[in-house]
Amino acid sequence: MSGKLAGKIAVVTGGTSGIGLATASRFAAEGARVVITGRCQAELSIAVAAIPNATGVRTDSANLSDLDRLFAKVAADIGRIDILFVNAGGGSLLPLGQITEEQYDDTFGRNVRGVLFTVQKALPFLAEGASVILTGSIAGSSGLPAFSVYAASKAAVDLKGRHIRVNVLSPGSTKTPGLVALAGPDSVQQQAMLDDLAAQIPLGRVGDADEIAKAAVFLASDDSSFVNGVELFVDGGQAQI
Repeated sequence: MSGKLAGKIAVVTGGTSGIGLATASRFAAEGARVVITGRCQAELSIAVAAIPNATGVRTDSANLSDLDRLFAKVAADIGRIDILFVNAGGGSLLPLGQITEEQYDDTFGRNVRGVLFTVQKALPFLAEGASVILTGSIAGSSGLPAFSVYAASKAAVDLKGRHIRVNVLSPGSTKTPGLVALAGPDSVQQQAMLDDLAAQIPLGRVGDADEIAKAAVFLASDDSSFVNGVELFVDGGQAQI
């Protein structure tokens, strides 16, 4: 199979919907063999069926035993990882004063603990010259702790001897099931939220998951062979203009 990622082995965590699913599909279309993860087996099975040359491993990235099982299976079945897209994350939004211990643990478990240990546990299986991509957010450059950016810059130094590139892909407001769900089940309220977000973006619209996926293909491929330790904003100019 031809393509920018022909012959590559890609692992995409959180690959059952939204940006993860779009990126896994793009990776496969560019010739990669793709392993996707998700916490829900039903959603994982649907995603695998929709992506050519894909397999799925049910994984909660905040669970270290799940991560061990994921990478042991990849090592046994395939033997290496050329592309690691650390996309699993999420969590609920609560204002200061209403944050609970459970909500804190869930959010940091998925977005901090999960990211760190996914990369750390993948290290023995990353091929020479592999590409690691961490999903960030423009929120990280707008007042919130940008852990993923720090992690990328630190890992880029640590892994330079193996020529492994580590970069952060930071999407802006992107129309995904997760984003739309924040407005509740009412379609009018959902559209109102998307319109409000679009008004804050210089291009005048929210992004599409496939647009983020195309940027991920760039970071995964040899087209970005001299790009390392950076944060790539794919946000319609929201964070820069």
